[in-house]
Amino acid sequence: MSQSSKLSYGAESIVVLEGLEPVRKRPGMYIGTTSQDGINHCLNEIIDNAIDEALAGFCHHIVIKIEGNNYLSVFDDGRGIPVEIHPKYKISAMELALTKLHAGGKFNTSAYKISGGLHGVGASVVNALSEHMIVEVGKNGRLYRQEYKRGAPLYSVRKVTRSLLNSPFKNGTSVSFLPDKEIFKETIETNYSTLKKQIKERAYLIDKVYFKIFNEKIQEKHAFYFDGGILSLIKDINRDKKTVHEPIYIKKSLEDKEVEVAIQYNDSIAEAVYSFVNVINTHEGGTHLTGFRTALTKAVNSYAKKEFGTKNNDETFTGEDVKEGLAAIVYIKMPSTNLQFEGQTKSKLGNSEVQTLVQQTVFDFLEMYFEENPKVAKEIVSKIYLAQKARLAAKAAKEAVLRKGALEGASLPGKLADCQEKNASLCELFIVEGDSAGGSAKQGRDRKFQAILPLRGKILNTERAYLDKVLSFKELKDLVIALGMGIGENVDYQKLRYHKIIIMTDADVDGEHIMTLILTFFYRHLPDVIQKGHLYVAQPPLYKIQQGKQLHYAYSDQEKDGILKSKFSVSSHTPTIQRYKGLGEMNPDQLWQTTMNPENRLLKQVTINDAQETNHVFSMLMGEEVPPRKKFIVTHAKLATLDI
Repeated sequence: MSQSSKLSYGAESIVVLEGLEPVRKRPGMYIGTTSQDGINHCLNEIIDNAIDEALAGFCHHIVIKIEGNNYLSVFDDGRGIPVEIHPKYKISAMELALTKLHAGGKFNTSAYKISGGLHGVGASVVNALSEHMIVEVGKNGRLYRQEYKRGAPLYSVRKVTRSLLNSPFKNGTSVSFLPDKEIFKETIETNYSTLKKQIKERAYLIDKVYFKIFNEKIQEKHAFYFDGGILSLIKDINRDKKTVHEPIYIKKSLEDKEVEVAIQYNDSIAEAVYSFVNVINTHEGGTHLTGFRTALTKAVNSYAKKEFGTKNNDETFTGEDVKEGLAAIVYIKMPSTNLQFEGQTKSKLGNSEVQTLVQQTVFDFLEMYFEENPKVAKEIVSKIYLAQKARLAAKAAKEAVLRKGALEGASLPGKLADCQEKNASLCELFIVEGDSAGGSAKQGRDRKFQAILPLRGKILNTERAYLDKVLSFKELKDLVIALGMGIGENVDYQKLRYHKIIIMTDADVDGEHIMTLILTFFYRHLPDVIQKGHLYVAQPPLYKIQQGKQLHYAYSDQEKDGILKSKFSVSSHTPTIQRYKGLGEMNPDQLWQTTMNPENRLLKQVTINDAQETNHVFSMLMGEEVPPRKKFIVTHAKLATLDI
């Protein structure tokens, strides 16, 4: 794909479309958001420029530094941005690429066949949104530099003898920028955990490229290097799981496109499928993923019909059947100039021709592979057949539970204390542990917009539970009916009756376990509730600190110590400190004041920042495989805070 010998990268490779003026006026149009995610987006644009050099075969090392002074720096050992004078625009090609929107080598296919950058505008957009940027280029034993302030060059590109950035490489590009506080008003800090995940992901996709991250602020270093590409990634996804077969690897190049796919089933009931285009994680899928799913379902049905006829199948397998226990990577490389994305942040591929290419490639390969590997084919078909049986049983169970009228007010669970408000966007549902706490919550709530659903005891672990088993468990069936959106393949998100669903459990080990069981249920069976930002965890206070009429609540040990020091150190009187073990210890007024009143309460929103790692954690903590869970407990035992 790289065709290194055919690619030229000089000043004439830089193509200009327009200036930088719009970027500072409307930064959200270019980086999606000016929150912390926007900082990560900017850093990734600079990293992706280095990755483009790696994809073209010229870069083998990429170093990312989070400096102690808030500068973010990226170093690579690629060819370096061209520095000679552009024949048309009469300024250095480096200045052109860094100060003009849509100026870059990615618009010239002789410089880059494929690219992961933001349509070639990445570096200039980041420059426009930076208080200060320094760019240094090493070429043929010479060093060149230019500095910028909010996108404007402070001087022309000049040859220098000493580096300001201390690049570890003699040749290549070094970029260091300070995000502008005028643009990023919330923070100029990166989300470091997200960055590490993104760099690790890229290291899998671009094998044999060495990535290093240095975080000077916390003195942390990480290095990533994988020589197995997406096969290494599929093995990482399935770590701690019992796999059904060895990974199936598909690779095909056609004209200017390359399709790479890895497939491996495991014995779980969850799906873990990830798709990429030129190292861009297409979180929302797109045509490449649609083509893959269609081909896999068709190939499995074709083999099953050929080998077993119809005696083992009342109906053909559906896409839902084929999903169960499926781990897969779909990775497309193609010219950046031909890419069509749906949405500003490039999360869904829109190229229709890619669907046909992936579908034909995967189907042709699997049809031959199943013929040549009948043992693997039969293991996969057997697993999918069991999934089909479970789906049909679950469908019958769901229809029995959610038949006509089940979602109407008259059919709501008797123990649900519903709210008066009918506008779902204003409604809150508290899922409360136990009848005692449920009673306090019902008395303390604002019944206009707050509903209470008490759960008795520990609910079913739904990590490996099919839908029929889930709906046969009364507490979960009541929860599904209360939510009103249904469950399973015909879930209707528009019917969700509460846009804030708040888990409220005791602040002890049992409460934590119950919360984990509830989180498992939502993650595995109603993930849309999490993805759309509707799931929260309430934070009841840990301590009540009282002396006479002075009353304070503390939500952590640190807050308790702070209150004791600031409020009671002068009087020298020792207050009474009560450690709350359960919600039922608080009377309704206290529960309202500390945990339910929107003006005072602390809520933690449940989000999924790293789908792959989240999937792994749930499988490891809640699945059937004991050794991974035991290893986790032993490893983290010393970090646990036990309140016993």
